[in-house]
Amino acid sequence: MNDRPLTLMAVHAHPDDEATGTGGVLARYAAEGIRTVLVTCTDGACGDGPGGAKPGEPGHDPAAVALMRRQELEASCDVLKVSNLEMLDYADSGMMGWPANDAPGSFWQTPVEEGAARLAELLRRYEPDVVVTYDENGFYGHPDHIQANRITMAALAMTAQTPKVYWTTAPRSMMQRFGETMREFGGDRQEPDPAEAAALAEIGLPDEEITTWVDTTAFGGQKFDALAAHASQGENIFFLKMGRERFTELMGVETFVRVQDTTGAAVPENDLFAGLR
Repeated sequence: MNDRPLTLMAVHAHPDDEATGTGGVLARYAAEGIRTVLVTCTDGACGDGPGGAKPGEPGHDPAAVALMRRQELEASCDVLKVSNLEMLDYADSGMMGWPANDAPGSFWQTPVEEGAARLAELLRRYEPDVVVTYDENGFYGHPDHIQANRITMAALAMTAQTPKVYWTTAPRSMMQRFGETMREFGGDRQEPDPAEAAALAEIGLPDEEITTWVDTTAFGGQKFDALAAHASQGENIFFLKMGRERFTELMGVETFVRVQDTTGAAVPENDLFAGLR
């Protein structure tokens, strides 16, 4: 008999990604007694410094930002009841086109085989039943998200394991509501920005192409608090402005595309562990 617990492994690029994309499922499955493992690939050093300082601006100390973001990540994991946090600690590559993309040692510059070999060690250690990461475009084209997808898929190929594998996504119907909510909480600008609207329209998938819809409404408060643990990052302030109720209303269902499965569970499904219990 194998007494290994059912295990979910989420592979994310930066501190705070775990909260926005998978905070609900991490909290829900932890509450159901499933072991949850979070792998964070980078140190987050290209995030905001004190007062919103960006990399290269006065007041932005990458080492201090990385330390602060690790502390925030640990606090978020406490809120979400994550069983195990594993950090690969690659240097944050910044947004696509930033000089940090080309820095030696950045995650974007790391050979896929190297990162995959390290992740494969964790796959063998934890033997996850479900693995979650981003799609091939990193959801919105972030280099570190793309690299996280690449090393995850390569690591899976290096092992003999056959977990269910999911890529995070968002239904286009939700992205439309997201744009409306951004304008509502965005201050004076109430008219939609055409470029912003076009960019949002390209993110995610048509609703009918999404295989997995997981209701995490009951864990919306935990997800909100996990994101609040990363309050140093300016992009999170928009979410926190909503308050718990509106946040849960908008972010209370997490959606995925199933890309590997041996259970034969029918889709659409409402449980990442469908067919496994």
